[in-house]
Order: sequence, then C-alpha cells, then structure tokens
Amino acid sequence: MGARVTDDGDHNRRVHSTSARRLAAGLITAASAAPSMIGLLYFSYSAAYGVAAGLAILVVVTTHTVNMRAALHGGRPPLFPLTPLLQAVAAYLPDMFLPYGWSTVTAPMLAGTALVFLPLGWGAAAVALMIAYEAYTLTLGPGMLVITLFYTLTVPLTGAMIYALVRFVRMAADLEAARAELADAAVLRERLRISRDLHDGLGRSLTAIALKGDLAARLMDRDPGTARGEVQELAQVAREAAQDVRQVARGYRAMSLPGEVDRAVALLEASGVRCQAHLADAGVPRPSEEALAWAVREAVTNVLRHSRATTCTITTSVRHGTLRLEVANDGAAADPAPAGGGLTGLAERAAQAGGACSAGPTATGGYLLAMEVPA
Repeated sequence: MGARVTDDGDHNRRVHSTSARRLAAGLITAASAAPSMIGLLYFSYSAAYGVAAGLAILVVVTTHTVNMRAALHGGRPPLFPLTPLLQAVAAYLPDMFLPYGWSTVTAPMLAGTALVFLPLGWGAAAVALMIAYEAYTLTLGPGMLVITLFYTLTVPLTGAMIYALVRFVRMAADLEAARAELADAAVLRERLRISRDLHDGLGRSLTAIALKGDLAARLMDRDPGTARGEVQELAQVAREAAQDVRQVARGYRAMSLPGEVDRAVALLEASGVRCQAHLADAGVPRPSEEALAWAVREAVTNVLRHSRATTCTITTSVRHGTLRLEVANDGAAADPAPAGGGLTGLAERAAQAGGACSAGPTATGGYLLAMEVPA
C-alpha cells in the first residue's frame, strides 16, 4: 500500500512538472512566433527578401526551440555553445542584406537565450548591447521614434519573460524533487521509528514471556499452583506486548520512568536477579523521562538475555540541571557482543532529548548503562 501511494505521488509530480514545462514552452513559442510572423509579413513584398527572411527565421526559431527545450529540462542543448552562437548569427547576419533592421524581430528571442545560458551579469550586459544596437539601427530611418521605442522595449521585456518562465519551471521542478526527498525521508524515519520501538518494546516482553514459560514448565509437576500463577503472569505480559504493538502502530509511546522501573524490578526479581531501585525526586521533561524509561527497558532486557547477573541496581541522580540514570549489574557477559540496534536506538533517543548515552563493562566485572538528559 505504501509503495502504491509513493508511486502515485511520483506519477503526480511527473505530470505536474511536465504540465509546467509544456505551459512555459507554449508561452515562449507564442512570444517567439509573434515577432517572427511580423518579420515575414514585412518582407513578403519582395520574393528575394521573403525567402531570405524565411530561411533566417527558420534557423532562429529552430535553434531557439532547441535551446529553450534544454533549458526547461535544466540542462544545456546539444553541441553547446554552438546552438546559441548559431542563433546569434541567424539573428544579426541578415541585417547586412535585409533593410530596416531584421534583428528587431529576432533580438527578443536571443535576449532570452542570453539571460538563460549566460551568468546573469553577462546576460544583462548582452541584452544592453542588443538594446543599444536596435536603438541605433532603427533611428537611422525617418520618423522611426515610436517604432524605435516599441522594438527596443521588446528586447528586454521578452528576454526577461523567457528567463522568468525558465527559472520558474526549474524552481518548480527543484521544489518537487525536494518535496519527494522529504517525503522519502519521512517514510524512512517512520520505518526506523517502528523498527526501533518494536525492538525496544517487544524485546523485554518476549524475554519475560520466555522466562515465565520456562519457569511454569519446570513447576508444572511439583508446584501446579505456582505454575498456574506464572502462566497467568505470562498471559498478562503477552497482552502488554500486544498493546505495545498497537501503540507503535499509532505512533504513541507514553512511558513513565517510575512505572518502567517498577516493572523492571518485578521482572528481575521473578528471574532470580536481586534488584534495588533508587530514584531521585525530580521533575523531568516528558522527552527526557521517556528516553530514561526506554533505557531502563533496554538495560533490563540485556541483563536477562546476555548477562550472568545476580544483582542489579537502578539509580537516578540530579546534578547541575542534568538527570543521570545508571543501570548496573554484576555479571557482564563473557564474550560481550558489539553494540546492537537496542543501544543504537537508546543513543538516538538520548540525542533527541538533548542528552547522551553510554554502556560498557566495569572494572569489577559488571556492566553499566548510563544515560544523561536535561532535568
């Protein structure tokens, strides 16, 4: 289901990006076609001029289309910079044999190409040169003031419009890509959260179920009453595990440090490990308390799974605005395994709460897990 939603989102993003490019390409084509048609009609009074203008406009429009198509896709045209240079030649070379400034109809398109492919400062300078050239060329004819102003203004306005359309399409594509990356990151974070919560939450419950099941099996013949009590407690732990799974699925993991310590003491005592708890009387922010509660759960799970402990202590202390939790036992494993997902998850939880976590053997042969969080 998650893959289907992701595929649908990717399809919608591709559709939106394609639609934006097509719209921009249509607007750029319309802005290019209008002056091109004016130029062709203007020179149609002469067959020679009409053919020359037709060939020139064909080269200009073709190279401009190739350039803009590449720009809208965020790249450069094939054979770059040959195609922009060819567009510039086709835009200005006909001025040598076509009267009255042929480039007035092709310069606006070239201005857009210059702004898109050159650094903005160099592009603006190129557009300024085009404006100056068109103004000089057109004012050579009599009564050309109004026409000069019109065609001179079309160069920067059309160029700026083409540049803005290309930039908007590329920014939209970049934003869609960034949103897709954020969505993928959110999915990954949720998967990591579920994996971490299942590991930390179910680890203790499954360990308790296994221990109580073994104990009930040993007591079944010689002490049926006690065995029945262990089975009832096993069923209660299984129900708590099912509740943990439902809470993980909902993303809600409200835990309290005192409650988790009480369950830890009861589980350790039932497993034959003497346990003492000494908790400082201090108010703790919710993120800090939940991180400490998870640390107690993971530490007790490791004591039952990996150690030969006979005693365990759980203590908290407050100093300089920091609450420190220590879970120590006297039976470190003979061959301690490298830090696994549980300790990695605790380090992440501590960091999210603004603290730190450490774990390792002690000089006396025991094992200590410590976490410090803001109080």
